[in-house]
Amino acid sequence: MTKNPLRCFKISPEIIQLAVMMYVRFPLSVRNVEDLLHER
Repeated sequence: MTKNPLRCFKISPEIIQLAVMMYVRFPLSVRNVEDLLHER
Protein backbone atom coordinates (compact mmCIF):
# COMPACT_ATOMS: atom_id res chain seq x y z
CA MET A 1 0.00 0.00 0.00
CA THR A 2 1.45 3.37 -1.02
CA LYS A 3 1.37 6.36 1.27
CA ASN A 4 -0.52 9.46 0.21
CA PRO A 5 2.02 12.30 -0.19
CA LEU A 6 -0.76 14.86 0.33
CA ARG A 7 -1.92 13.51 3.71
CA CYS A 8 -0.39 16.40 5.68
CA PHE A 9 -2.54 19.00 3.88
CA LYS A 10 -6.00 19.95 5.13
CA ILE A 11 -7.08 20.76 1.56
CA SER A 12 -8.57 17.96 -0.52
CA PRO A 13 -6.22 16.31 -3.02
CA GLU A 14 -8.55 17.28 -5.89
CA ILE A 15 -8.04 20.98 -5.16
CA ILE A 16 -4.26 20.56 -5.00
CA GLN A 17 -4.28 18.68 -8.31
CA LEU A 18 -6.44 21.40 -9.90
CA ALA A 19 -4.08 24.14 -8.70
CA VAL A 20 -1.01 22.32 -10.03
CA MET A 21 -2.74 21.63 -13.36
CA MET A 22 -3.74 25.30 -13.75
CA TYR A 23 -0.22 26.49 -12.87
CA VAL A 24 1.49 24.09 -15.29
CA ARG A 25 -0.95 24.19 -18.20
CA PHE A 26 -1.73 27.91 -18.36
CA PRO A 27 0.65 30.88 -18.16
CA LEU A 28 -0.57 31.89 -14.70
CA SER A 29 1.32 33.08 -11.68
CA VAL A 30 0.84 31.47 -8.29
CA ARG A 31 -1.12 34.58 -7.27
CA ASN A 32 -3.50 34.17 -10.25
CA VAL A 33 -4.08 30.51 -9.41
CA GLU A 34 -4.77 31.44 -5.80
CA ASP A 35 -7.31 34.06 -6.88
CA LEU A 36 -9.06 31.64 -9.23
CA LEU A 37 -9.31 28.96 -6.55
CA HIS A 38 -10.57 31.52 -4.03
CA GLU A 39 -13.39 32.51 -6.42
CA ARG A 40 -14.26 28.85 -6.86
